Amino acid sequence: MPSITSIIQLAAFLTVAVAVPTPVDGELLERATGTDTAKRTTCTVNSVASAADLSGCSAVIITAFTVPAGETITLSAASGATITQTGDITFAYTTATGPLITFDTDNVLYNGGDHNINVGRPRSLFEEKLSQHLNRVMGLSTGMDKVPMEASLSRTPLSSASGFVSARPPSVLTTNYRFKGYGTFEYVTVLNSPAQAISVGTTGTTVIESITVDNSAGNTDSLGANTDGFDISASDVTLSKNVVTNQDDCVAINSGSTIIIEDMTCTGSHGISIGSIASDKTVSGVKIARNTITGGLYGLRIKVMQVDSDATDASVSDVIYEENVISGITEYGVLITQSYPDNDGTPGTGAPITDINFTGGTTTVSVDSDAYTLVIDCGACSGTWDFVDLDATGGKGHIIAANDATISGGTY
Repeated sequence: MPSITSIIQLAAFLTVAVAVPTPVDGELLERATGTDTAKRTTCTVNSVASAADLSGCSAVIITAFTVPAGETITLSAASGATITQTGDITFAYTTATGPLITFDTDNVLYNGGDHNINVGRPRSLFEEKLSQHLNRVMGLSTGMDKVPMEASLSRTPLSSASGFVSARPPSVLTTNYRFKGYGTFEYVTVLNSPAQAISVGTTGTTVIESITVDNSAGNTDSLGANTDGFDISASDVTLSKNVVTNQDDCVAINSGSTIIIEDMTCTGSHGISIGSIASDKTVSGVKIARNTITGGLYGLRIKVMQVDSDATDASVSDVIYEENVISGITEYGVLITQSYPDNDGTPGTGAPITDINFTGGTTTVSVDSDAYTLVIDCGACSGTWDFVDLDATGGKGHIIAANDATISGGTY
C-alpha cells in the first residue's frame, strides 16, 4: 500500500502536468529550429539607451524624454511594428551632424500622437546658433556659457539693416529626422530644425500624412536656412495633409518615381520643387495636387543642374500639376530651369525634361509686382506640354525658352 507521502507527490506531479500547455505545431517548429518568429513584445523607449535594440519589439511606446547633447536615436523595430509616441522628444543643444532620429522599420505604423520632436532646449537651436556665433565674433567663451539671447540681440557686430543676416553661422545638422524602411508615418510636429527637417529614403510603399514642420522661429533675423520640410529620394511615396512653415523648399523631390504630393500647406517656403536634379538622378510619375502655397520666393519649381557633367544620366518626366493654389510669391510663380543654381541663364543639356502638364483642375498662381508668373529656361526639353489648367497672374509676366518643347494652353 503506497504511503501518504507518495500519494501527495503523485498528486503534485499531475497538477504540474495539467498546468503546462501543450505547444502548438508552430511553437514546436520554432523550438526545434531555434527561430524566434513569434516575438510579440511591447517595448518602451524613454531614453537613448532604451532605443538601442528594438528588433524583437512589435509594439513600441515612446514616452517623453530629453536626448543629451551629441547623441542620436535609431528606431529599428520588428517588421510590421507599431510605434506610438506619447510625449515630446527634446534634443539638448547638439553638435551632432544628424540625422537625430532615424526610423528604420519595415511595414511600420508610426503615430506621433500630435506630440513634438523639438530641436534645441530650452530655447530654439536657431537662437543657440546665433548666440554661439556672436560669442566667437566678440571674442568670448565658445562653451555653453554663452551670451544670453537677449543680450546678443542688443549688440550689433556684423549686423546689417535687416538684422544679423550676415552673421548667420552654418547649420549644425544635415537633417533632423529620417524615414527609412517603409510604412505609414503620421501625426507629429517637428520643431526648430536648423537644417533639412525630414529626409525620406524609404524602400517600399509609404504614406506620410498629417505631419507639421514648424520652423517659424527661423524667420527671426533670417536665422533659418536650408530648412527643407521634406526631401524625397524614394519611390512609391505619398505626402498628404502635411503642414510646413520654413525658409527653403516645402518639398524637394531629388529622385524617385510614383510620388504624390497632395493637400499640403506650405507657408513662407520656396514652394514644391523637383530637384535639384544631379547626375544619376531621375524623377518620373509625379502628381502634385490640391496644395496651398503662400508667400516665399517660389511656387512650383523644376531645377536641373546647369553644368552637364553635374547632370549626366538624369531626367525629369511625367509630372502633373493639378488644382494647386499659389499666392504671394515674390520671385517666380512657376520656374522650370536647367540653369540651376541660377534661376535662368544658359541652360545645360545633361538632364532632359519631358511631359510636364497642368491638367485635371485649375492651378492658380498669383505673384507680387516684381515677380514672374512663369519662366521656362530649357536646354534639353521636348514634347507637347499641356498647360491648359494653369492660370497665373500678376507681376512682370513670363519668359519662355522651351527648346524643343511645345507649350499648349494656359494663362500666364
